[in-house]
Amino acid sequence: MAPGPSIPLILLPGLLCDRALWAPQIAALSDIADIGVADLSQADTMSSMADTVLAMAPERFALAGLSMGGYVAFEVFLRAPHRISRLALLDTQAGVSSPAAVERARALMKLAERGEFKGVTHRLLPLLIHPSRMSDAALTATVMAMTARVGRDAYLRQQLALLGRVDSRPGLARITCPTLVLCGREDQLTPVERHREMAADIANARLVVVDECGHLSPLERPDEVNRAMRIWLSQD
Repeated sequence: MAPGPSIPLILLPGLLCDRALWAPQIAALSDIADIGVADLSQADTMSSMADTVLAMAPERFALAGLSMGGYVAFEVFLRAPHRISRLALLDTQAGVSSPAAVERARALMKLAERGEFKGVTHRLLPLLIHPSRMSDAALTATVMAMTARVGRDAYLRQQLALLGRVDSRPGLARITCPTLVLCGREDQLTPVERHREMAADIANARLVVVDECGHLSPLERPDEVNRAMRIWLSQD
């Protein structure tokens, strides 16, 4: 039997991440998806990031975003719901950041502005991956290499965009396409409960919680994420 047509799929990285975040998915899902990864490092507003995605995407496409990428996905959907065939929201949230998270972001921005960007990345790492993976040299090297490639200036732009984002919860009921809501059970930045709330408010959502996994689920538990995304891409 001949393979079916590939599904256009755009992947959106998180803060300080690039296409390496999605390397396991690109390798595992390219048999069923025509995959592109958006560069979200040049803009300093959610609106501009959404412009970048819509400009690179085909007329109709599947969209998956992690963390900041999830926030951008909400903005893309708000602008062009007719272009989104299916949506995946990984380790993200629809509501605005807590006051504590905003305070932490502003403190880290000040650190970066003082020329201590490496201090920012070292402080973030324990929040990004499961504690048991902190000794995984390959994983931590991948994460740190991403942050170095994205760099300080892009980090500051991305944080400005994050600080300016709006509450997406009122728009969740408008999402009717097949939607995957996935997170690591031990995600410290966007906890499981936030994902349960999102999934409950989206009509056609499937919630997947990955055990022994932190915030960067596509890298930490690629097999589980690949399996969930393959099911999602196969939904009618």
